Amino acid sequence: METTIQNETLISLAQLLKIEHQDIGQGLATVALNEHKYIKDLKVNVSNALNFPNLNRKESTLLALGASINEKNKVLIGSFEQLARENGANELEIADIYACVSLLSTNNIFYRFRHFTKKEYYETTPAGIKMSIMMNPVIGKEFFELVSLAISALNGCELCVNSHEDSLIKLGTSEARIYDAIRLVAIIKGLAVLS
Repeated sequence: METTIQNETLISLAQLLKIEHQDIGQGLATVALNEHKYIKDLKVNVSNALNFPNLNRKESTLLALGASINEKNKVLIGSFEQLARENGANELEIADIYACVSLLSTNNIFYRFRHFTKKEYYETTPAGIKMSIMMNPVIGKEFFELVSLAISALNGCELCVNSHEDSLIKLGTSEARIYDAIRLVAIIKGLAVLS
């Protein structure tokens, strides 16, 4: 790993994310060790994602945290929790992100099943899944919907993606804001693969 740390782009990416050298993932180390140009692309993509114009820095880091939780990447979870706090997120907001990802993981599986089978019984029988957090989230209804959409996109639930995107449009969210949120979590997913 010592030779990996000499890659300036990897060092810069680790500093941006506040990741300790010993926590750099095998994939990142392998790409950096071979001076592969993708490490530069990844650093630019992550840096840009955290600064997309239609999301403030707190929202960006909370969305990145949600993607990291969804991908079960402990290093990135720690990184984005810290960055979210530094950008004004409180413990209740961070807890909302964890709860949202958990709920959407449940919903995405259930609604994908309904969508895939297209059988009347499954579509007409009540889900019976308690979702009271959606009614009054600490992070606000609009941002909760945005996180829900992003996690649904990561999990590949077409029904949930369409439902949350429709809710956001009805709440007055711009397509540009939605697009930035999806681009951000897509980039964090790519980062998580290597971390």
